Amino acid sequence: MQAKARNDLARMFAEELDRAGLAADAIATFAAPRRLALIARGLPAATEGQSEEIRGPRASAPPQALEGFLRKTGLTREQLVERDGVFFAVIDRPGQGTAAVLGPAVERIVRGFPWPKSIRWGEASSSMAVLRWVRPLHGIVALLGEEIVPVSIDGIRSGAATLGHRFHHPGPITLGGAHDYVEKLRACHVVVDYDERANIIREGPRALASSAGLELVEDEGLVAENAGLTEWPVPLLGRFDPDYLDVPPEVIQLTARVNQKYFVLRGADGGLAPAFICTANIDANDGGAAIVAGNERVLAARLSDARFFWEQDLKVPLQEQAKKLEQIVFHEKLGTVADKVERVAKLARWLVEEGVVQGADPDQAERAARLAKADLVTGMVGEFPELQGTIGGYLAAAQGELKAISDAVRDHYKPVGQGDEVPTEPVTVAVALADKLDSLIRFFAIDERPTGSKDPFALRRAMLGVIAITLQNALRLPLHRLLETYLDRFVVGAGTAFMDFAVDRLKVQQRDAGVRHDIVDAVFSENPEDDLVRLLTQVTALQSFVETADGTNLLAGYKRAANILKKEKWDLPRIMAAPGEPAIPQTGVEDPLALVEEPMIARALTEMAQGSSAPADAPEEEKALVTALASAEPRAREAVAAEDFRSAMQALASLRGPIDAFFDKVTVNHPEPQVRVRRLNLLARFRDAVHAVADFSKIEG
Repeated sequence: MQAKARNDLARMFAEELDRAGLAADAIATFAAPRRLALIARGLPAATEGQSEEIRGPRASAPPQALEGFLRKTGLTREQLVERDGVFFAVIDRPGQGTAAVLGPAVERIVRGFPWPKSIRWGEASSSMAVLRWVRPLHGIVALLGEEIVPVSIDGIRSGAATLGHRFHHPGPITLGGAHDYVEKLRACHVVVDYDERANIIREGPRALASSAGLELVEDEGLVAENAGLTEWPVPLLGRFDPDYLDVPPEVIQLTARVNQKYFVLRGADGGLAPAFICTANIDANDGGAAIVAGNERVLAARLSDARFFWEQDLKVPLQEQAKKLEQIVFHEKLGTVADKVERVAKLARWLVEEGVVQGADPDQAERAARLAKADLVTGMVGEFPELQGTIGGYLAAAQGELKAISDAVRDHYKPVGQGDEVPTEPVTVAVALADKLDSLIRFFAIDERPTGSKDPFALRRAMLGVIAITLQNALRLPLHRLLETYLDRFVVGAGTAFMDFAVDRLKVQQRDAGVRHDIVDAVFSENPEDDLVRLLTQVTALQSFVETADGTNLLAGYKRAANILKKEKWDLPRIMAAPGEPAIPQTGVEDPLALVEEPMIARALTEMAQGSSAPADAPEEEKALVTALASAEPRAREAVAAEDFRSAMQALASLRGPIDAFFDKVTVNHPEPQVRVRRLNLLARFRDAVHAVADFSKIEG
């Protein structure tokens, strides 16, 4: 809450100054467990005077109107200003002393402060109108220069005295002003600057660890938490019995971190050392020996409990533990966790046997999947739920499972968020992918999909995990075939919704990775397929291309062609009719070529319809574009089919010059209908050639 409180205090104070017409040169805020402070420098002594002009009645108005205006403004007739036959009252309001402005401002800030949690206290606490604060408010210091700014809130009056450290200096400290606030408190064992406290808590443990021949396990979360809990931080080194190191290191670290706010240390071998660093809030006379001893006793008790759970869990094979999963409901419509395990095991094997995940043994993948959730019923995970999967991995290894299996059990939840490690070991990949896909497919099948900000089953995270695993390992994951296999007996439309969701999450993932959203849309618009690796290879090639000069100019030519075709409503190529007759659109429903039996004639008509040829008297630029398309179209299509998207872009680049020259020298809307149809068909062919690679209409620019 302290970081937010500092920002809120600065914001609210700046708003109050702005309302009063004041401005400070600089504002600094401080927060500690017992105090919240703000220092504003460079405030003026008073607000500026203001002049207000009020329009009154016309000079020719009845006397009663003038008398009413004079009563309203408090002026006399002689003090009014007449301009263009209208009376005006000019009222000069003198500036107000800054102290008089600050008092009410401080009261409004304190009463309206947006603490996430707050309390009432004392005899008046039964009233809802009484002051609420994060903890009982004991004092207010309000000084302008060296003068006290009068403030009174629920019987608490402002002054110049504050309190120092609770133990080192519990008595009052009289402040001379903002200039000595930080240093006077430091002299009384209070470091008011959060960043300074955090640096002490960051550097002190490093020095202690180094002096002991150990290495600190860095933890910025602990730095922030201890900086918020102490006003005079003193890091201290403690130790625990090395026998506890047979407990998984994550358990020791979690026990020390979450329960006790301790840092843990590594030894020279890189493993956890039997030592910790706590942060005291006092500079003890004995150098902290008693504090360390007390913390050692508390940690020993907690580690003893953890070791008991660990030893008990080791006695029960994971395969036996897995049977208890039949007693845990996964979802009322999807059965128990045991049912999910059965599905995941089959899917993991399918992914390996179908060649989606290569290099894995299908028996190992299935075995790992059947053990992956077994640690959910162990005592260790009951005590430390954050370690599900991790504990299972340790138990599997300790009980003699193959390393590929124990690693898969340990890591099958990964990745659990952005920046988390993505599995790459084949067996782990198969189980992690199967676990996430099962959740996604099954919840979509029962119409339990994310809506708005609601995602109770973390399906967005699961899909991002599927995407990360697929891309990291270059998997050719056949989502359509997978859905056909697993959605045959579920609700209609689930497969389409699933694919739409997958594409949406992929777009989000790519935008977060810095890929332009319009490039993603351009590729996905023309590709209803499910091969994520292929799609993103195409996205990368397209983004690189459009950022070149050829890409920029081709995009401009495409936009010009597309606009002409849109204006002419030329969505499909048309067959050139006889002079004076309208062109015949190729609708695909009533195909005029369907009745042409002679292949050579049909081919010639098709070429004319699509702008595939130009007559001898056509402009050279038109012929050049036809020739360029004849070369570029097949090369681009073949390159796309071969997933050589760089070559596909190079094929499109060859159209840049011809399309520019065509627009420079050729009139598309020719007065002769047959010429106009031919050239519009040629532009349609150019547009379609580009669309064979990506939908350039989605690209901005």
